[in-house]
Amino acid sequence: MRFSAPEYLPLLALPALLLVLWAWQFWRRQRDLARMRRHRRTPVREKIPRLGELPFWLCLILALAATIVALARPVAVVSLMRTAGIDLVILQDGSASMRVRDVSGNRWRRSMAFLRTVGESLQWEDDRIALALFANIATPQVRLTRDPNTFFFFLDHLEDEPPFRLQDDTTWDTNIERGIYWGLRLIEKDEELSTRERQKKPAPTVARASNPRQPSALVITSGAARQNARAFVLVSDGQAWSGEVAKSIAAAQNRSIPIFVVGVGTTAGGIIPDPTPDPTRAILSASLDRASLESIATAGGGRYFELDRDDDRDIANAIIDSTRRRANTGGVNETIQELYWRALLVAAVLVGLGVLFLRDQAALALQLGAAAGVLVLLITYAK
Repeated sequence: MRFSAPEYLPLLALPALLLVLWAWQFWRRQRDLARMRRHRRTPVREKIPRLGELPFWLCLILALAATIVALARPVAVVSLMRTAGIDLVILQDGSASMRVRDVSGNRWRRSMAFLRTVGESLQWEDDRIALALFANIATPQVRLTRDPNTFFFFLDHLEDEPPFRLQDDTTWDTNIERGIYWGLRLIEKDEELSTRERQKKPAPTVARASNPRQPSALVITSGAARQNARAFVLVSDGQAWSGEVAKSIAAAQNRSIPIFVVGVGTTAGGIIPDPTPDPTRAILSASLDRASLESIATAGGGRYFELDRDDDRDIANAIIDSTRRRANTGGVNETIQELYWRALLVAAVLVGLGVLFLRDQAALALQLGAAAGVLVLLITYAK
């Protein structure tokens, strides 16, 4: 606790002096009462209050002290370390095999339902999310953003089917290496833009309310440069392991970015829809390649999850919590709360308690007049 107007604190010497005077009066009264008891001759035992109106004056002195403390404007300061948010980069498989109907709807629609759960699980205050789709090629959809409307807008427009057409040859390949590569490109682009913004406008070290009479204010003191913890979330039905995938995973590891893998589909698999039915063409099917996806998660320093084997909300929370534990501190939040009104409340309670000990009507009227004057003074000060 500290005081915004400490120049009023020396006035506490006045109630301290009055308290000494009160103690002296208390001692005199007790001495006189003891003397009267020793020399009492009359048979009538008159009731003499042991303290008289001394409790009233004690309450008044303490109320004066509380009022002076209120004038000094005490404030309580609570410092809290801020934890940086997280950056999730979603790498969504959009190849032809994602149209297999071995799960609810098909693998693509099932993935979109999971991504919606991920978006709903984020805090969005400091958390950000990006989205990139890949088949044989990769196409970024959403750069790192903390705007949930942007993310859900793309999910709404991608909910039915991926943007890669079955008629295109590039759709019939799952190139996880390109997906991870474009995930890294999204992060590099965000770092480039963040550097430009910091160079244009340095972040303030302190931000607080401009009106000092507000009952509370928030002060944010920035510490070291805030760095969100980053992670890739790869949603796919699998791909045969290759050296190119290993290179992309190594590049992500060099940036300390773990890769969480979420498998979608079943090991039984299903038939991939043919855009141009041809009775002479072989029927193609696809099944969940769990082994390759687990290998990618292990090599990427993350974990492997599987839709419909685990609850979507549990998967999303596990990924978010694991990433958030890697986040560093993002500075200090200092919450400053004014306490003067509490001191005034204590003074008012003491005055009200002291009135209960008054027996003289003149003193009571004087006390009520003083209370009215203090009320007017406080209203004027508040304005």
